[in-house]
Amino acid sequence: MTSEKEDTSEELADTIHQNREDYRTESVEETTNLIKKASSGKSFSQTFIKQPRKDTLDLIAPYLSKSKSEELWKTHQFSEISTGKDSLQPIETLQKQSLSKTEMVLENLFFTDFLSHEPSEETSPFFSEKSQRRLDLESNDFTVNLKAKGLKEFPRDILKIKFVKYLYLDKNQIKSLKREELFDVIGLEVLSLQENGLLSLPPDIQLLHKLRILNVSCNQISHIPKEISQLKNIRELFLNDNLIANFPSDLENLGNLEILSLAKNKLRHIPDTLSSLKNLKILNLEYNQLTIFPKALCFLPKLFSLSLTGNLISSLPKEVKELKTLEKLLLDHNALTFLAVEMFQLLKMKELYLSFNKLEVISHKIENFRDLRILKLDENLLKEIPEKISHCVMLECFSLTGNKLTELPKNIYKLKNLKILHVNRNNIMRLTNDISYLNNMFSIEISSNGITDVPIEIKNCRKITRVDVSYNKITYFPVGLCALDSLYYLNFNGNYISEIPVDISFSKQLLHLEFNGNKLTLFYEHLCSLINLEYMDLGKNQISKVPPSISNMVSLSVLILCSNKFETFPIEVCTLKNLQVLDLSENQIQKIPSDICSLKGIQKLNFSSNQFKTFPVELCKLQTLKELNISQINGKKLTRIPEELPNMTQLSRLDISNNAIREIPKNIGELRSLVSLNACNNQISHLPPSFLSLNVLQQLNLSGNNLTVLPSDIYNLSSLKEINFDDNPLSRPPVEICKGKQLGTIVHYLHRADERDEKILEKIFRIVANSITETNFEFLCHKLKLAMLESDMSTKSTTSLNERVYQALTRWKTERNNLSITTAALKDQLLRALTMIGAYEIMDKITALQLFTSAIKF
Repeated sequence: MTSEKEDTSEELADTIHQNREDYRTESVEETTNLIKKASSGKSFSQTFIKQPRKDTLDLIAPYLSKSKSEELWKTHQFSEISTGKDSLQPIETLQKQSLSKTEMVLENLFFTDFLSHEPSEETSPFFSEKSQRRLDLESNDFTVNLKAKGLKEFPRDILKIKFVKYLYLDKNQIKSLKREELFDVIGLEVLSLQENGLLSLPPDIQLLHKLRILNVSCNQISHIPKEISQLKNIRELFLNDNLIANFPSDLENLGNLEILSLAKNKLRHIPDTLSSLKNLKILNLEYNQLTIFPKALCFLPKLFSLSLTGNLISSLPKEVKELKTLEKLLLDHNALTFLAVEMFQLLKMKELYLSFNKLEVISHKIENFRDLRILKLDENLLKEIPEKISHCVMLECFSLTGNKLTELPKNIYKLKNLKILHVNRNNIMRLTNDISYLNNMFSIEISSNGITDVPIEIKNCRKITRVDVSYNKITYFPVGLCALDSLYYLNFNGNYISEIPVDISFSKQLLHLEFNGNKLTLFYEHLCSLINLEYMDLGKNQISKVPPSISNMVSLSVLILCSNKFETFPIEVCTLKNLQVLDLSENQIQKIPSDICSLKGIQKLNFSSNQFKTFPVELCKLQTLKELNISQINGKKLTRIPEELPNMTQLSRLDISNNAIREIPKNIGELRSLVSLNACNNQISHLPPSFLSLNVLQQLNLSGNNLTVLPSDIYNLSSLKEINFDDNPLSRPPVEICKGKQLGTIVHYLHRADERDEKILEKIFRIVANSITETNFEFLCHKLKLAMLESDMSTKSTTSLNERVYQALTRWKTERNNLSITTAALKDQLLRALTMIGAYEIMDKITALQLFTSAIKF
């Protein structure tokens, strides 16, 4: 066996050696071109290194599940030997990028995502371009990427090649590392085992003495062995999202460590010895259980990024002033009530995140932060911002959403570099004219305040691309906004605007426009000049007509006209060839014209709470429709769904709730794409057999109907994730079984109930066969429409009556089962027939049987 493995390893070595020789024969010209690609950001080795030969695939088979192995053989893609974007980036490039990232994001029009700091699932950065090229060009440095390959064990045979230095085994099912496995890879410099099932790291991890980067995030590790302190060359260590409650012992011996990330663990204490990590530059301890700011962190002389987001810290120590090199500090989602004045001695601070705390005041010493670029103070208790904030002249992003401010700082206009200003949900009553001096502004959001107007001077902020003044008290449209030729997003929802000036027609660059919940009575024709507009919301106004010139809005893909005064369907919208979403809910529309078929690209329709007399069958011709909402909570109730419904072949979400529908169409199973069905609060009493063909159905709400039984084969709906059968008169299964909303529990009950019904029906057959007379048997066959066979007549003299009756009933059951009639339904049919022929003695015996069986616990 050993010799076989050695032969296999030698064969793989020969294979890769041969591949390497092949690479060296590439022409100089081609190699030069590939190097240029690497320099432009493309991975050199992804293009340069060839696909491994088919015989290499044999080596991985023992480590894969059968299905995964077959999949890999079919695709002939076993591993990606590359240094792609999954690689990790050395520390020297991060410091240079700390500001460039901010600048890039601010230049992006979609910078709103940037403003909400969310913890990353993968804290590891990428290799720098310089390091990337260096790794690619050194012929002995290979990266093996086995990410998400279904591995259940460490692939030893693959990794006995001495020149594998960069190994990625993320998203597999490896649960442990063994000493002999680590011996095979003692030359590793980068090892990533994210998202496996590791319960621990072995003490033998110390064998990897050349390791520079180790990432074991997103596992089940609760303890880090002290032997990790022997990895003297390690520079980046990622232990995020594990179960670590105690800080790894002897970690302070890793003198070369530059990045340490222990986010999303269970740490309550950080030892003082951490201050021994003199080369540490990035430390991430977010989302742990720290109640105090560890003083040891204050004595890390090279630290420039520190994240303590999502802990329970209530104050900062005065020693925080020792963090002289700190540029980025994240303390959002803590319990801070004040900031130690010593913090304002950190003169290199560039990014400060303090959102979701309990801060009531900010010291005027914030003026010391002359190099500050990002300041986030959302969701605190601040009533004012010190005037000296104006000394933070480099500030680019200033976010104060969810505080108690009544005004902006009077000299905010001095922040010449400000690009983002967000002060939503405060008590600000007015904007000063000085806002015109913020001529580098990209985004201004002042929603949910008490502002009555926007000064015309805002027209001088020529770079603004996004304005949100929703939910204020604005009565007149601020025409100064019409002069902003970079403005693409404008939100005026929830104000008191009754008229839109013709000046808006000059804003042809607008892509997104919202006037929901105002006082508009007209769909102004000059809105139709916005030929680049993609999203328009005029819902909750008093509009009753749409101008024909809406056809000019050739880019419009979303149109919201809900809660207006439409009594007829605005046929003009049918000229919008690119329309994908149309919302006309909460109106008085009674019918849909056949012209709606002109909307060739429509995907979502909301016609809920209108006055339809019948289901608009015209909708069934929309082949592209994916979502339809025709719930009538406030409208006229529909009583039936047309059989043409499955013609909407792409339909994935259907809401027919709050109607008076009695039955679901028999052919509903033809809606092969249906993922969600909401039919709650109707009068549905049963599910048609084809319903069980909805193989991709995931959400099903049938609460508030008249269902008494659920089909036994409901387990065929294998994709179901959310179910609701509340408020139905269910007897099979009982309401108590369905309350848990667990399909498995329901299926288990129905399976046992079927077995029970089969046994009871079998006993009833025996009772009938042993008790019925010849005359009543003939009457019973007539009532059950059970034809007497010639064989029955020929055996009449030789076979007893009870045997003939039993055989006949068994044959009847088989015939009915072929028609998909349930056992419970068969029993009911038989009992009705026995009653009709007057077989009262038999019925008494059956009743006694049923009383007995119902008393047995089930």
